[in-house]
Amino acid sequence: MGDFPVNPLVMVGIGSSFAFSSLFYHLYQEKKKELVKLKEIPVFKPDRHLVQVLKSSQQKRLRYVAVEGLVQADGEPLASQFVPRSFGVIQKISVEETWKYWNSLTRTWNSRTMNKKETNNSVPFSLVSPGAYINDYFVKVQNPLQASGDFLERVYFKVRRAEEGLVDVVVQGLSGEKPVAMEEREELLRVGSTLTGFGEVVLEGGKTMRLQAPQDGRKFILIPSDHKSFMDRHESAASMWKTLSAVTGITGATILVKVLYDLVGKQDDRSK
Repeated sequence: MGDFPVNPLVMVGIGSSFAFSSLFYHLYQEKKKELVKLKEIPVFKPDRHLVQVLKSSQQKRLRYVAVEGLVQADGEPLASQFVPRSFGVIQKISVEETWKYWNSLTRTWNSRTMNKKETNNSVPFSLVSPGAYINDYFVKVQNPLQASGDFLERVYFKVRRAEEGLVDVVVQGLSGEKPVAMEEREELLRVGSTLTGFGEVVLEGGKTMRLQAPQDGRKFILIPSDHKSFMDRHESAASMWKTLSAVTGITGATILVKVLYDLVGKQDDRSK
């Protein structure tokens, strides 16, 4: 009676295994629900079929659909400032400096980011059907900067280290601040890249289609891939949570069975 028959760390391990199994199973169920909703969203390409569906729909409007196509600038595309012969329709350039300042209380140099500058440029663009020789049908993307989704590709990144001279060292010692580095990065939504947009599609003038933010409050999303790859990633995530739930649950159950087996064995030895 004096000694606890089971190592407390073992009990913690069993409890943690079942807790993680329960958490992973909850995440799996949530991802399954999300997948069911995603599979209910109709998928289209910018082609004659989409025009016909819009013409037959109420108010020539589809409330929430996915449209997959290739990015095409409606006019002159944006040229990359750092990468030759690279063009896009949305461009983000950011520059930020990292400085160190002297903390007299802790007597250490601490880092901070300052002088951050960000420039955003965009030109009107449309989605066209992959493989089409003549782009008679296209879907204009309305206000893409309002959309969520990590649809920009980083095409340039460079860190420029600060060079210190004798005069700089003296000035830094007096001011208690010194530059460390400057980061430059450029992101583009490239012309010709595959993009899938989730939102509302309307038909104007019998042929012009426009993808825009839904009026019913659902999310306007742009995904930098085709629809199948997007769904495959969600399927993989669901499978991962399901596997983790099973592995941690089996691990906890296996340890628990072994502990109970050892306890029964000890009780038998004492009775003998």
